Amino acid sequence: MGDKVMIRQLLSIGELREVRKLESKTWGNIDSTPVHQTLTVSKNGGFVLGAYVGGELVGFQYSFPGFDGTSVYLCSHMLAIDPRFRNRGIGEKLKHAQREQARQMGYSLIRWTYDPLESINGYLNIGKLGAVCSTYIENCYGEMNDHLNSGLPSDRFQVEWRINRPEETRRRVGENKVQEAGNACVIQWRVNERGLPVADQIDLSMAEKYDTVYVAIPAKFQHLKEIDISVARQWRLKTRAVFTHYFAGGWEVTNFIKNINQEIPVNFYEMQKSS
Repeated sequence: MGDKVMIRQLLSIGELREVRKLESKTWGNIDSTPVHQTLTVSKNGGFVLGAYVGGELVGFQYSFPGFDGTSVYLCSHMLAIDPRFRNRGIGEKLKHAQREQARQMGYSLIRWTYDPLESINGYLNIGKLGAVCSTYIENCYGEMNDHLNSGLPSDRFQVEWRINRPEETRRRVGENKVQEAGNACVIQWRVNERGLPVADQIDLSMAEKYDTVYVAIPAKFQHLKEIDISVARQWRLKTRAVFTHYFAGGWEVTNFIKNINQEIPVNFYEMQKSS
């Protein structure tokens, strides 16, 4: 497991077939992306990056051009890591490689969606990379039957990553923010008899008291969902109500607070009024 991670752009049919296999391993093969699609995108303003360890494909990132009627941007559609190689920072390496490739191709903005209840993704996308979010999409992909998404509405954050900003503008998570986040948290939560964090009341008046507010989410959402889908559904609906309310009022998610205290089973999004 100590082998060096090598990242490069993938262009051949054989390489893209390996990407499809890894995609199917991650989400299932029902809706996996055909090779003719990834190959065509790679020749028309998009790209696929592969992460290799010892010559084996262990991760990939797939992007294609987007256009909103006014400006062109890069749409970051999929990122997957082989389960055997997770928690090694490969996802972050792929995102940095994506940024460099996008810059070389003339892009200044990358957009993508992710489930806001997934702490690992929130920590990477918001806390480490410095993306921001002010768009919440309810049931973005409809009903999804893969093991990561089944059983709940497929709500998503749409995040924006301004890749030409200086590196030093990225946020770094500080332990001292956890207490502050607890005090100004919009969602009141408790731990139930099974040790699961449960979302209780929502206090939208926090915006009247603080310039910065926080939204709690489960630290281990997939684990929580496996044990009690009804508790997971509560988190989905409560956080949906909070984010749609604040985004409509001109707020945006600007940071992610990772809680290193294992006795507190939640992490926090930080929100501020858009400037």
